[in-house]
Amino acid sequence: MSEDNLEDFLVLRDLDEPITREQLNDAADQSGNVLRALRDEGVGIEWVDSEVLSTENGEVIGTFCHYRAEDETAIREHAERAGLPATRVERRGDPLAGE
Repeated sequence: MSEDNLEDFLVLRDLDEPITREQLNDAADQSGNVLRALRDEGVGIEWVDSEVLSTENGEVIGTFCHYRAEDETAIREHAERAGLPATRVERRGDPLAGE
């Protein structure tokens, strides 16, 4: 699949229980492994970046992730295989201009 055919998606991952940064890093490693496997299977998907949601004590309670993918199905397949929640998956709109 050509990179030109990929669409931008934002994924909210609400965690049921807070996790540590180390656990988040382990989940990110697993996510990367699944992304490579999906691409090897011909699925158009790539990770762009993620923002971490945390408590005052530094516990991780979720993430907002930006992906480029051929469709929402690819995003959900990645989440399922990686064992990650995909609380909400939406197409990314144009960014706002401002200060």
